[in-house]
Amino acid sequence: MKKILLSFFILFINIQAFSQVTFPRNGVYDERPGQYAFKNATIVVDAQTVVDNAMIYIRNGVIESVGKDLKVPGGTVVYDLKGKRIYPGLIDIYSDYGMPEIVRPQGGGRGGFGGGQMESNKKGAYDWNQAVKPEVEAGKEFKANAQKAEEMRKIGFGAASVHIADGIVRGSGALVALGDGKEHDLLIKEKSSAHYSLSKGTSTQTYPVSMMGSVALLRQTYYDAEWYKKGGNKEERNLSLEAFNEIQGLPQIYEATDKLAVLRGDKIGKEFGVQYIFKGAGDEYQRLDEIKVLGNPLILPLNFPTAYDVEDPFDASQVSLTEMKHWEMAPYNAGYVSKAGISFAITTNGLRNKADFWTNLRKAIENGLPESKALEALTSAPAKLLKVDNMLGSLKKGMVANFIITSDNLFSKDNVIYENWIQGKRYIISDMNVTDVRGVYDLTVGDKTGLKLNISGKIDKPEYQVLANDTVKIATKVTRLSDLFTITTKLERRDPNDTRLSGYYDGKNIKGEGVLPDGRQVKWSAIYKEAAKETTKKDTTKAKTTEVGKVLFPFTAYGSETKPQQETMLIKNATVWTNEKEGIVQNTDVLLQNGKIAQVGKNLTAPAGAKTIDGTGKHLTNGIFDEHSHIALFSINEVQSVSAEVRQEDVVNSEDINIYRQLAGGVTSSQLLHGSADCIGGQSALIKLKWGENPNNLLIKGADGFIKFALGENVKQGNSAQATTRFPATRMGVEQVYMDAFQRATEYEKAWKAYNGLANKNGVTPPKKDLELDALVEIMNKKRFITCHSYVQSEINMMMKVAETFNFNINTFTHILEGYKLADKMKNHGVSASTFSDWWAYKMEVKEAIPYNAAILTKMGVNTAINSDDAEMARRLNQEAAKTVLYGGVSEEDAWKMVTLNPAKMLHLDNRLGSIKVGKDADVVLWNNNPLSIYARPEKTIVDGTVYFDVEKDDQMHMSVAKERNRLMLKMLAEKSAGNPTQRAMPRRNLQIHCDTIMEMGVTENRGESSEVMMDSNSSDKK
Repeated sequence: MKKILLSFFILFINIQAFSQVTFPRNGVYDERPGQYAFKNATIVVDAQTVVDNAMIYIRNGVIESVGKDLKVPGGTVVYDLKGKRIYPGLIDIYSDYGMPEIVRPQGGGRGGFGGGQMESNKKGAYDWNQAVKPEVEAGKEFKANAQKAEEMRKIGFGAASVHIADGIVRGSGALVALGDGKEHDLLIKEKSSAHYSLSKGTSTQTYPVSMMGSVALLRQTYYDAEWYKKGGNKEERNLSLEAFNEIQGLPQIYEATDKLAVLRGDKIGKEFGVQYIFKGAGDEYQRLDEIKVLGNPLILPLNFPTAYDVEDPFDASQVSLTEMKHWEMAPYNAGYVSKAGISFAITTNGLRNKADFWTNLRKAIENGLPESKALEALTSAPAKLLKVDNMLGSLKKGMVANFIITSDNLFSKDNVIYENWIQGKRYIISDMNVTDVRGVYDLTVGDKTGLKLNISGKIDKPEYQVLANDTVKIATKVTRLSDLFTITTKLERRDPNDTRLSGYYDGKNIKGEGVLPDGRQVKWSAIYKEAAKETTKKDTTKAKTTEVGKVLFPFTAYGSETKPQQETMLIKNATVWTNEKEGIVQNTDVLLQNGKIAQVGKNLTAPAGAKTIDGTGKHLTNGIFDEHSHIALFSINEVQSVSAEVRQEDVVNSEDINIYRQLAGGVTSSQLLHGSADCIGGQSALIKLKWGENPNNLLIKGADGFIKFALGENVKQGNSAQATTRFPATRMGVEQVYMDAFQRATEYEKAWKAYNGLANKNGVTPPKKDLELDALVEIMNKKRFITCHSYVQSEINMMMKVAETFNFNINTFTHILEGYKLADKMKNHGVSASTFSDWWAYKMEVKEAIPYNAAILTKMGVNTAINSDDAEMARRLNQEAAKTVLYGGVSEEDAWKMVTLNPAKMLHLDNRLGSIKVGKDADVVLWNNNPLSIYARPEKTIVDGTVYFDVEKDDQMHMSVAKERNRLMLKMLAEKSAGNPTQRAMPRRNLQIHCDTIMEMGVTENRGESSEVMMDSNSSDKK
């Protein structure tokens, strides 16, 4: 019976050893099982489990057992690793290793309002948009690269999840081993992840050119795929949508270019029930509380920015406080994320030089990242996120034999990675059998004594230095082969030639023979004295200053170390502009409580805990409402004739400095409008200027929906310097775009009504959800309202007729500089007017503008507002309103209403905003003078009972900003003095955002932060 069992066991071994493959091989191969055991090692099984003096046994590239006193079968190659450690192989979860090079097109899809390629030029039954390519499979594109694989192995990585980082929907990633074999041997998992971004990548199509367009395209793709999955279109085959549905079961990885992009991406994910893994930008510490609440795992880069060269005062002036503070705080990011309890992995992505990986990781550890979390983020965390923790990420039975052998703690500065085993195959990084000869030796050469030989540095890369009298350094060159040494040096400065010493290490000392400069042969010896002394050199690791600044809210100049809080405030004895029937009342008190106006009257008593503000000699008004603004947005225009699907709320930048500047001008609310590139532009965002809050918190809750339409030169591309391919090119065509769009929306609504009216929907596929047509249906159903960019009388008439044809009204004509010509028709239509006080003559279609326009419209009974459409003008809207007193004799109260109550009425928010009345929102401004005076300046701007601008604090902040900049500049100068690399500051661009601005978001490579690439189709056109 024993013989039978033994025979069966031998047969089993032989069957296991016989490797069957589908690829023929040329030559003789050793088919024996790869059996290796590593004993007497400290084995780090995972971040929580360490086994001392243990053994790991692997067979055929798989871990068979880990533990103490293991028995291994005969024929096993055994390595004694006494004093050494074994760690799981590292995993890079976000890599482009082995992927084809991405060649960016020159200007493709970025020209003007309507230039460029409108339709996809990709052949085949694929998506209509080239930026949507879920059919791309990294596993099929993977090509092993020996040089780059070796580069990754040297720093400890054994596997990488790779994908082609191109497009908005990027397809599936693959998990590959970083060995030197053939692709079919290295491909661990063909589809390991699905990838998304808001970058169109190499797509040469015009759409999208904006971040909001990318959001809309991604959202529409989700809806299209859902409809397609239900059998929505039996007439067309769409390989892209099929692939999109197939990859939904994979880990979903979304590239976020900054911390606000994480919040933006989560909003998309929640809409479709997807929890993204966010590949971050390294600035998550700036929004840590909000990101933690999301519950999404992160992938953190270690591409810390280098210090800026600020020696030249002009260069120093080009560096923003945000950039300087991020340089200082970026190394703390991983530590902050870890402390917050957020799950994360670490990637090498973004490092120009992979050799910087360990330097930067150790810097992160020095700045708060626990070593255990660092190890977890490189091993078990990425394995779990990729759902391969049964294969990789730890050293347990049955897992792939990916591990590294080190001399010391993996994170120690002196650690050496000796070997990297990948799929059970050995890759030697450094000779682990090299003798450690580091130490201080008494050196004697012939009859010359009093010399020292100092050997320091790392075991595998020692540094040699000969010293005379313990202090004088002598130039030394050493060649070493195992335990044999050749030392070349000048023992005396006056020696014409070098002294050449050859010798060997005898286990403690070094000895041998040498030749002096005069040719005499001598005996020499280096007798071990003590442990090595590090050679003195410039400290290139960090500057001497250690003070670290605070995280600001928002993370920019004039940001605060604490978030502003809502307060109970009693403002006493002010001149109050109520905008109600009471008019302007003197010596009046206003109580703000729980974000509302609680009381208005005289001699009010402050509740317990309330802050009392003396308003004597000052004027209190409600906040200014800017009806037409483009601040606080990452993108302004899309470039399709109809872009109703895009939403400004998707691209709100709550940290825009223009918010703070406008708070300083008394503005508390704005309508953020799409630009005028399209006949039908995107959906507006109505916001309160809560600077630095979560972008979603800026949105006015419960507000009606609005949308931007446009007429005139911009939409017909009359001022474009480029050849255009987009319809329309005439004012006639503009009208036809509207007629066609609403006719399509009518048919769309009928289709949905028919489907919803079915008693039995079984087997009936619903119509495809269309984000563009949904918005137009809302307009026809009076659930979304139009703000229309307009100038010329004839087009204004046309627009009202189109609306009446489809049984709805235009809500507001904005600009409306020829409004005085048809004020009676506007009143009959029920449309409001939002105009400029005295801008004209900046293009042909405004040549008949007059400064009396606002006064005439007002006197005809049209609800009229003064807007800015300009970040600078918005800071002085109080003065723009005052001009209507001069031009037309409008009363001061009515003039003030043009920037407060009237825009609130236009935007259907006058029940909450626009006047000082009990129950309305506590959005008020305390002025030092009559608000229509050119001398007026806000002293406090309050939004929802929270002070967001205080003139006294602002004065203090000027000093604080200057002090912080000086501190950081000194620190950067110290970095340069320490020999660390620096970067030159990029010249700042003053971006003036207007209706015709086209912006595309990108990443400025040398700064590692979001930036705008701005293209004006007609740069001389202000509006």
